[in-house]
Amino acid sequence: MPAVLSSDAPQVLRDYYRILESGTDAYQDGATLRPLLSDHLDFTGPLAGHRPDATDGFLHGVAGFIATVTRIDVVQDVHAPSGSAVLYTATMPGGPMTFAEFFTLDDGVITSLNLHYNGPEYLEKGGR
Repeated sequence: MPAVLSSDAPQVLRDYYRILESGTDAYQDGATLRPLLSDHLDFTGPLAGHRPDATDGFLHGVAGFIATVTRIDVVQDVHAPSGSAVLYTATMPGGPMTFAEFFTLDDGVITSLNLHYNGPEYLEKGGR
């Protein structure tokens, strides 16, 4: 079942979560996700730290997430003209895990992403 965002969600996020659940074959080494990201994505996450120009690194890192996650269930999402927040549970090989993502959007692309989750738990549950 695809991740279901509220009707207020911008199309870029609907596409983003569809890709996260699409599996590695559909991911095409990031070719499907790349158009949704700015050329200089500002990314912060528990395992990567803060990376101010992280587009290529993010595309590489998210491939491991896509390879391990079988389902995303959105708990809540909130949207404003320039940003969004999404809380979801991802089904991983070792069980469900909660993630929160905070996005800044500009001209229909994701310019920054602040990702929150428990890094050690992610690795324990099969994340890569």
